[in-house]
Amino acid sequence: MVNPSEVSIHKLIEIGFYERASDIFVKAHSIPMMRQHSKMVPVPGEWPVMDEANTTRINHDLMTDRQRRKYEEHWEMDLAFEVSNNEGKQLCRVRANLHRQKGSDAIVCRIIPLDILSIDDLGLHPTLKKLGDPRMGLILFTGPTGSGKTTSLAAVLDMININRSCHIVTIEDPLEFVHRDKMSYVTQREVGIDTEDFMPAMRAVLREAPDVILVGEMRDATTFQTSLQAGETGHLVFSTVHTSSAYETMDRIINMFPPHEKDHLCMRLANSLRFIVSQKLVPRADGNGRVCAMEILVCTPTVSKKIEDAQFSDLYDLMNEGDFWGMQTMNQSLYKFVKAGVIDEQTALNYAGVQSELKQMLRR
Repeated sequence: MVNPSEVSIHKLIEIGFYERASDIFVKAHSIPMMRQHSKMVPVPGEWPVMDEANTTRINHDLMTDRQRRKYEEHWEMDLAFEVSNNEGKQLCRVRANLHRQKGSDAIVCRIIPLDILSIDDLGLHPTLKKLGDPRMGLILFTGPTGSGKTTSLAAVLDMININRSCHIVTIEDPLEFVHRDKMSYVTQREVGIDTEDFMPAMRAVLREAPDVILVGEMRDATTFQTSLQAGETGHLVFSTVHTSSAYETMDRIINMFPPHEKDHLCMRLANSLRFIVSQKLVPRADGNGRVCAMEILVCTPTVSKKIEDAQFSDLYDLMNEGDFWGMQTMNQSLYKFVKAGVIDEQTALNYAGVQSELKQMLRR
């Protein structure tokens, strides 16, 4: 049994990396846990029940003095770092959230591969290969936390990096995937290290001669307004929203703003929005990993007109019938995986957008 004072978050992450875990969890009064193929399981090995002093030690060892002061004031901290094995070989990057629970420190670490997989390697829908085609506008990836948005975005940005000579600027909190210069020149700015916050970075980014901009998250109306403006003025802007469908995404955006701005905002979105990709990671039937089910809205002239008229409820039918344009609903994506034997019916129903509709599809 390992002594609690000898527990290392780097060692836990190394084990999780080789076990193909997505997250590592450490808190007081519990043994270290990990998420493996969507299930919570203990980290392999003889690990002790952690005490409060050593969870605090683990957290503090990861932070700089400045970060510790901020953490002690707000009790929340996001940061990123790299993990190497005993031979010094880099294994992965880690996005960590340090927080308090029941009066003691805790940490959750997301394991991020060093290598950026391609759209084909990830098994993503071929429509995503078209996301690098527009030269301006707004592209949104949506889904709950842990649904693979960052991984999909990294694959799309890497595709642009390989095939296009341009300047890509990312603003992230924290910085996750590292993009090296290929055909493009890549600038990556991390909130708290390279910039104070999203807003000052967004104000400055337009003076940095960008062609493609990634805003890690649409946190508020001001960030969205600035991102939309960048998309209107000749830049291709990517970002994420925590919603589970294209319809919910439009509703969330509209509700960020006062009611009297709705008509003008719908007109701007109709002109600037290019794609909405909503995704969920669904456990495979064989228990060996997860697949990415996607709802894809392509802003064709018909879709843009519906957005301009604020007829968001019609978007679902347009996606249902939009296979020619590369569109699909979440249910259509799940149905394809069931028919291919990749996921089972009950799992598909658990992740369905409209469960009654998927039941009818499966019955047919």
